[in-house]
Amino acid sequence: QLAPPLVPGFLAPPPPAPAQSPAPTQPPLPDAGVGELAPDLLLEGIAEDSIDSIIVAASEQDSEIMDANEQPQAKVTRSIVFVTGEAAPYAKSGGLGDVCGSLPIALAARGHRVMVVMPRYLNGSSDKNYAKALYTGKHIKIPCFGGSHEVTFFHEYRDNVDWVFVDHPSYHRPGSLYGDNFGAFGDNQFRYTLLCYAACEAPLILELGGYIYGQNCMFVVNDWHASLVPVLLAAKYRPYGVYRDSRSTLVIHNLAHQGVEPASTYPDLGLPPEWYGALEWVFPEWARRHALDKGEAVNFLKGAVVTADRIVTVSQGYSWEVTTAEGGQGLNELLSSRKSVLNGIVNGIDINDWNPTTDKCLPHHYSVDDLSGKAKCKAELQKELGLPVREDVPLIGFIGRLDYQKGIDLIKMAIPELMREDVQFVMLGSGDPIFEGWMRSTESSYKDKFRGWVGFSVPVSHRITAGCDILLMPSRFEPCGLNQLYAMQYGTVPVVHGTGGLR
Repeated sequence: QLAPPLVPGFLAPPPPAPAQSPAPTQPPLPDAGVGELAPDLLLEGIAEDSIDSIIVAASEQDSEIMDANEQPQAKVTRSIVFVTGEAAPYAKSGGLGDVCGSLPIALAARGHRVMVVMPRYLNGSSDKNYAKALYTGKHIKIPCFGGSHEVTFFHEYRDNVDWVFVDHPSYHRPGSLYGDNFGAFGDNQFRYTLLCYAACEAPLILELGGYIYGQNCMFVVNDWHASLVPVLLAAKYRPYGVYRDSRSTLVIHNLAHQGVEPASTYPDLGLPPEWYGALEWVFPEWARRHALDKGEAVNFLKGAVVTADRIVTVSQGYSWEVTTAEGGQGLNELLSSRKSVLNGIVNGIDINDWNPTTDKCLPHHYSVDDLSGKAKCKAELQKELGLPVREDVPLIGFIGRLDYQKGIDLIKMAIPELMREDVQFVMLGSGDPIFEGWMRSTESSYKDKFRGWVGFSVPVSHRITAGCDILLMPSRFEPCGLNQLYAMQYGTVPVVHGTGGLR
């Protein structure tokens, strides 16, 4: 049976009257990203043909990095609610975590009031990341999946941002954020349905700094984990007069992951039956498992594409690719139909963390004016890896997941020929066990030229970025990519495929 409508007061006590948040008195922070477009611009009805003149390209060195004194302030300040499955430093599996950990801070520095809503993952190893997050005393019961599920809220105020963590037993388990050694968790749809419901209630019930955010919010929903938020706003809030002035922006970091589950799970979501079409997804015949399979499913990301007010991809190149049959992952026609509200804005990097003049992970510092420290970093990296310490040999690096998207099979094919040259190669990453085994065997075959570091270490990734001469990124598709931006910041030449943000 479908759950009753979700309205304020049904899940939680009635919220107090919204009050205007006082403007932050803290001095503005250095810009945490380059090439971002503040969400306040997204809602001002920008003419589509003027977008290119507003976006700051990541390659424009003069304008991408500004001192704190030059930080532009937003003309219109807004209450912005980021909803995400991960955000650094609390939980991170890739670029999504990096962006959702730094972009909110950059927007808060421009004068916006910013909240980030994400799960409170507890897996035994990263529990200390949430040590400063305190219980708010607020809890709600969410009607979905055949019952009423209670979630609680934790909160930490850091860098002018309200970090809100949704707590539920389904987020407490060993493994990574989305799965373990046996694959993706079977209840991920349930886990992120809870996140979306909780994110819709948080601005109405949480008194953060003495004020609630209220109904006049802009929701920035990231990837499929948060894609139910625009659907909930349209189906379960606005019909009852709530969030009528709110807006939602869908940010597509990777279209390959869409949150697709069997159509029979739709009643579990607690949505009205007439909204099934927003999430309806039918696989083509060639993708079905057997002759009797109708291919019917529900697709979280598709629901957000249909209902969000604006859609943003993480690079201009990717905003075009997602409208093509080759890069659209089945959603290309739908995204093409929404081209009038589809833009690409390149991700930025946090120059407080990624700066060769101040990087705490590096044995030596350097700058564009004095590169002597880079040569020392290269020598130290060669020594750390057990490679011959030679200044004249090109040191090539790869950092990333070991999977098909990243073009690892292309590197594997090229290594025998590449190893005939006078080069050194280091790879850092984990993923496909086959590629992990190949890295280990290749290292034993080319002991003086190749090193394969299975796993991931943030300090090691910084040292590889600084110590290498070339960073290799042969991705088949790359919505934005951050490593090439890090490489350019560290004076390392990125060699990439001309796709997505790498172009």
